[in-house]
This record gives sequence, structure tokens and C-alpha cells, in this order.
Amino acid sequence: MRSLYLLLNEILRDLDFLELYARLTAVLLTFLAIVLVAVIIHWLTKTIVVKVIHRMVERSKTEWDDYLLKRKVFQSASHLTSALVFYYSASFSEIPEVTSIISIITNIYFVIIFVKVASGTLRASNDIYLTTPYATTRSIKGYIQLLMILLYFVAGILIIAFLFNQSPLVLLGGLSAIAAVLLLIFKDTILGLVASIQLSANKMLKLGDWIEVPKHGANGTVIDISLNTVKVQNGDRTIVTIPTYSLVADSFMNWSGMEESEGRRIKRSISIDMKSVRFCDEQMLARFQKFRLIGNHITERQNELAKQNKKLGIDDFSDPNGSRQTNLGVFRKYLEEYLKNNPNINQNMTFMVRQLQPLETGLPIEIYVFSKEKQLSIFEEIQAELFDHILAIIPEFELRIFQSPSGYDIQDLSKK
Repeated sequence: MRSLYLLLNEILRDLDFLELYARLTAVLLTFLAIVLVAVIIHWLTKTIVVKVIHRMVERSKTEWDDYLLKRKVFQSASHLTSALVFYYSASFSEIPEVTSIISIITNIYFVIIFVKVASGTLRASNDIYLTTPYATTRSIKGYIQLLMILLYFVAGILIIAFLFNQSPLVLLGGLSAIAAVLLLIFKDTILGLVASIQLSANKMLKLGDWIEVPKHGANGTVIDISLNTVKVQNGDRTIVTIPTYSLVADSFMNWSGMEESEGRRIKRSISIDMKSVRFCDEQMLARFQKFRLIGNHITERQNELAKQNKKLGIDDFSDPNGSRQTNLGVFRKYLEEYLKNNPNINQNMTFMVRQLQPLETGLPIEIYVFSKEKQLSIFEEIQAELFDHILAIIPEFELRIFQSPSGYDIQDLSKK
């Protein structure tokens, strides 16, 4: 390009241009020629070399290069050819100012190309990682975003250093004086970085987890974890964006433990009217013995109580001083046997049918078991069928459900 510059300078002088104008015009025309050559070389590189690379990528059996192609890493790298044209042509003029300006433009161009290639490679790395089994347990998107922030920060320092012809180390030293301001500006980013590391290192959260954060109105599946935010898609398909650091600062419920376990908990109680609880007489026991699930138990239990009463010298079955079975006790045993014979209940996990503290609303009988099915719709169906049966069978034990009186109850009393 220096030969072109000298030729143009000589031609312009022969055309009676003043020496200063001749030199400036020659510089401008030569610079335009450099830009034209750079554009042509970039076009040729993009048209020929990049297309050849694209065809090779499409034919290859590996997948990682497909993600590099998707993130346009090769297209960004194609700018290197045009940048090299500027680099080798920078000193075409004997004017130091011109050489300095072109060198600054070239250096900034190189920095921009490096940033585009590096950021595209980082995004492709995240895409490749998402195809591995590790992505289901840990997300690296926060780390990728942190590296990109550092990349842009370093690129900004280098560009400023080139523009003002200063060492990058000098600029970094000056930035330390305004560190407090930078901390204030990047407060959310720093908090998000720390929170992302904690969430990942402690395995508190991963993509696909079902979490519940009442403070932010979130109750759904995690679909994205980034440096600053976590996106949750609720059951009604709405998306809630939660600051990452708030998941560490505040509490949240993660249902992944349930999904990874062998069952989903059923914990529900029914209230029995305590006035309906009574001792079982012979007629009641005879009727209960016809129940397949508890017939043998009632006979065995009755024999045990007879032996205990005999030791106490009590032979009369109706003697209130003796031990007797109650309709509520028989009912609880029936529930246990019914649940043990239910194929939808996991018998290897916590299994209880228990009485809770009596209240003014009756005596709660709580079912505390685990369903084998964890999918919400199937789980709710199993739970509903279970309590449908319980509510329907209670009158067979001469027990009553406690509930607040309705208008129909009051109407029935008025008729009586």
C-alpha cells in the first residue's frame, strides 16, 4: 500500500496540487483502497472459506462443531483477514498521525473480533454442556455469564487504553480508586454471582426442579438459571422471574426430593363426632367380623381382652370395668388394613393411621402414607378415591363425621 500511496502522491503533485493537499488526498485515497481491499478479502473469506467450513461441519458426525456454527463463531473469525489487511497496511504513510490512527482502529478491530469469537465460543460451550447428563443436576449458565462480563470488561479496558495511548495496567490502577462506585453499580451482579455459586455448589437448585416461592408468587418448574435471575413457569403457564440472590437470602421449597423419592405423601385427616364413639357390643362385633379385612383381627383381639378380663375376675362382657373394643378402634384398624391392601400405597415408606388432639371440631383421624404415583393428576385421583371410600364406610362403624350444620340440617331439625 505504500507504493500506491507514493504513486498517488506523485500523480497529484503533477496535477499541480499543493504538497500538503497532495499528501492528504493521497492518504485518503489510499485508506479508501485499504478499506475496499479489506471488504473484498472479507467477502471472499466469508463466501469461500466459511461456506466450506459450514459444509464440513454439516457432514461431520460430531455435534460440538454444530453449536459453534449455530453461534456464528466461524463467521466472526472470518473478520481476521480484513483486520490483517489493516495491520500490514498501517504504516503506508510517512505521516505519524495517520499511522497512529490506523493502528488504533486496527487494534480496536482486533479486540472486537476477539470478543465476538470468545463470546460465541462461550455460548456454544453452554449449549454443548446442556447435552450432557451433568446439565440436569448443575447449571453453568451463571459461570458463562460471569466470564462474558469479565471478557467485556477487559475488552473495554483495552479499547480505552488504545484510544488514549495508555497502558491497560495504568487504567486498572485508576479503576481501583472508584471500586466502591463499581461495587454499587454491579451490586446485583455480584450478589447474583455469589448466589449462583451457592445454589450450584450446594445442589440447591437445578433446571427442571419444581419449586415454591410464595413471596414471589412462584409455584412451578425452573426453566432457566442465569447469573441474575431464575425463571419459573407456573402451572398456569405464567413465568415468574426471581432474583437469584433472593433464593439464598430467603427460604424456598424444592419438591425435587419428593420427585426423586419412592412416593408422594398423603397427609389428610377427617374429623369424627366424638359423641358417636362407643364400646362395641356383641351384635356390633358380630357384624364387624364379617368384614374380610378385619374379621380375624377382631376375633384375636376379643380373645386377648377376654384373657385380660379373666385375670381381673371380670366375666360379664358388658362390665364397664373390663377392657372392651370401641367402634373407633375397630375403624382405625380397618383403615390400616385397607391401606395395606391398597396397591397404590407404598408400604416401605412412613405408614400411620393416628388420632390427633381432640378439638372443638371433633376428633381428627389422620392418614399419613405415601402414594407410589407422584404425578399430580394421578396422585390426586388416588387420594380422592381413598377418602371417597373412607367417608362412605364410616357409617358402617356407627360413627359420624363432624361438620358444621348446614341449612339442610337446620331445616330437618325444624321438621322434627
